[in-house]
This record gives sequence, structure tokens and C-alpha cells, in this order.
Amino acid sequence: MEFQQVNPATGESGTGHPNLSDEALGRALATAHEAFLGWRPTSFDERAALLRKVAGLLRAEQDELAALMALEMGKPLAQGVSEVEKCAWACEFYADQAPIYLADEAVETEATKSYVHFEPLGVVLAIMPWNFPLWQFFRFGAPALMAGNGIVLKHAPNVPECALAMERLFRAAGAAEGLVSNLFVSIEQTGAVIAAPEIAAVTLTGSTRAGRAVASLAGQALKKTVLELGGSDAYIVLDDADIPAAAAACAAGRMVNGGQSCVAAKRWIVVDAVREAFEASVTERLETEVLGDPFDKQTTVGPMARVDLRDELAGQVERSIEAGARLVLGGDVPAQPGAWYPVTLLADVTPGMAAFDEELFGPVAAIVPAKDEADAIRLANQSVYGLGGAVFTADTARGERIAAKELDAGCTFVNTFVRSDPRLPFGGVKESGYGRELGIYGIREFVNAKTVYVA
Repeated sequence: MEFQQVNPATGESGTGHPNLSDEALGRALATAHEAFLGWRPTSFDERAALLRKVAGLLRAEQDELAALMALEMGKPLAQGVSEVEKCAWACEFYADQAPIYLADEAVETEATKSYVHFEPLGVVLAIMPWNFPLWQFFRFGAPALMAGNGIVLKHAPNVPECALAMERLFRAAGAAEGLVSNLFVSIEQTGAVIAAPEIAAVTLTGSTRAGRAVASLAGQALKKTVLELGGSDAYIVLDDADIPAAAAACAAGRMVNGGQSCVAAKRWIVVDAVREAFEASVTERLETEVLGDPFDKQTTVGPMARVDLRDELAGQVERSIEAGARLVLGGDVPAQPGAWYPVTLLADVTPGMAAFDEELFGPVAAIVPAKDEADAIRLANQSVYGLGGAVFTADTARGERIAAKELDAGCTFVNTFVRSDPRLPFGGVKESGYGRELGIYGIREFVNAKTVYVA
């Protein structure tokens, strides 16, 4: 079956689900459109009531949902609980903020009255990845629903029960059938869904390759898209940085979710003056990570989500070493079932190596040497990606200047690691995609900004 649980810690198969037939898919899309028509005229108060009920259910079931993520994609339990809480926060945040973000905006013209009115687009197809099985959905879904849209979800094939859990949570909170619905469909069927008249827009979080394919199909159908794609985030460590603090932040930013995050700290670009001290400090920090069973509360890094992804990462490490990178820590694939890969550190990484040019989606960090600030910025921007980035320096004005004006990225942080936040827009530039999630810009992606002019 295409939608199949496989425990990444053991390789054992769990529940599976067949793809929908074309007839069942047609019925599901019709039901979703009918649910949207009923949802569209609801008030912000009615929409907020649903989102707050969902937030309550998320918190009530946080342990069960965290265990489900551990089973399906290997996330350690504590990280799963944190993910569930973040989803609940997003629901409550948009329940509060949507009436403000989508209030009519008056515009002074010659008219008696002129303003911008925001209306929902319709049913949005959400194509979501496995790495944050709940958060990736809710960071789009909470604002989209508060804006009055409906949602059909095409989730990653290895997290089928997480996909069904989201549909179930909304139904349990009182949502009409089809307002939030899961579709078990193939890649070929997904193209038909994008083209279907019931679908108004598409959002995708995934690889750059997938983004190109979806954008092409959506473009042919003249459907709005938001794409959050790959990343190779650069963290610049300058000569005046607090090295232990920078090392701790860089390690945390790299190892969150076992390094399987678009905004993980994938390239640590360290100026020569502090590189030796940084390498020693960050190595000490990485050695404290505990690789193990995601159901063990002591574990900080679980298995990778799939064996094929583990093998791809191992190949990237091997090619980088062959090209001249120095292996500091890890690098050996364990001889055991499951998608295990150790916490790994490469040093002396330069352009032309896989660890610099490609996205490493797993627990592998790369130290890139830089001569000085200007060289570090040049190396940071020498990437096809532009999702996130960070700067570490004792001079916060210096860090802010670099973050705001010098880094080619959608999200830039100073003296801490990059992460998403419901209050701030999230997204990238270049091959990291376009459009924004979260903040006021996220909720306005899937609305019609309608001009109303009264003479």
C-alpha cells in the first residue's frame, strides 16, 4: 500500500491504507466544497469557537499524538508533545488575531467609501511532509480556516494515522464533514485534485523538486500556490561571538527533529579567528546528544524517518569526505534494523562538497571556514536556497545589520536558532519557495483582497 506505517526504529510495518478510487475521490471533493459553502458565511466568533475546541482536544490527546509521531516517523516523545502544544497555540493565536488581520481596510479615495474586504478563496489542497506531521498542517490550516477556507489534506505516505488524526480532531470539535478532510491519493491522482474545479488553491511543504511539479500543475490550472521548500540554512559565527552560547544554539538548531527540518542549522560558517574554539565547543555539545528509541524519554535524537533517506544522507557524508571534508564525529551507519544514523560532524567543508551544496536532511552538521565577516556572508549566500539564517556576535547592531540587509533568506535570527512562530511570517526565497505562512501575511495568502468602492 502507498500509505503505510513503517516503524523507523525497527523497520516493522504497521497499518496501511489503499488509495481512494477515482469515484470516492470525486465524492470527497464534492463534500469538501459543500462544507466550504457552509463555512464561508460563518462569523469569526463561530470559526474561533471551532479552533479553540480543537486546541483543547490537542492538549487532551498530546501524549497519544506524540506516541503516534514517534511510531510513524521517529520523533522523540518530548519533541512530539512540544509539537502538539505549538499546534494548539496556533489555533488559539489565529482565533484571537483573525478578526484583526482580516478587518476591512479603509482607503482614502474620491469615493464616499472605499475599502479592501478579505474573502476566502475556497477549498485549499494542502500537500504536507512527514517531518512535523501535525505542525506543518496546523501552521497553514489554522489561519486558512479562520479566513473561511476549507481544506483537503494530501499527507506524506509514511504518516497515514497522523493524517487521519487531524481529520478526526476537527470532526470531534464539531466541524462539518469535509471541512477538513484527508485524501489517500497517489501522485497521479494529486494532479487531478489540483486541476479539479472544487480546489481553489494549493499549498505545499516539501522538496524543491516537488515544489516545481506542483507549481507547474497549479499554474496550468491557474491556481494560487504557496511553496515552502528545501533549505540549507547558514549560521554565521563571528569573531566576537560568545562561543559556548553560539555552539549550544547551533547544535540545538541542527539537531531539532533529528536534523530533519527545512530550517535546521545546516551550514555553520565560522570565521577563522574562533573556528578552533567553536569546533571544540560544539563537538562537546553534540556528544551529549542521546541517539535511541524515540519512546525512551532520555532520547534526544531518534531514528531518521525512512531507510532510503538515511542511505541518501550517508552517501552525502561519504561524498563530502571523499572531496576533502574532515570527519570529526559519527559517520558510521549502525548495523541494525531501522533508519538509524549517528550524530555526525564534518569540518573543513567548502563549496563543491555535498555538505555545502546540497540539503542534508538528518543529524549531520557542517563547519565551513571563513576568513572574516565579508567572506562568511558571501559563503552564506552561496546557495540555491534561502529559507533561514542566523548570526552570532556580541555586537547586536552588527548582527541585526547582517540579518536584515545582508543575508538572502526569508527568516533571519541573531544570537539564537531559527524556528517558526505563529506571530511571525515564515517562508523563503530562491529555491526555498515563495509565499508566507504564519503572521498576518500567512492568513492573507488564501484570501481575495477585494476592492469595494462606493461612489
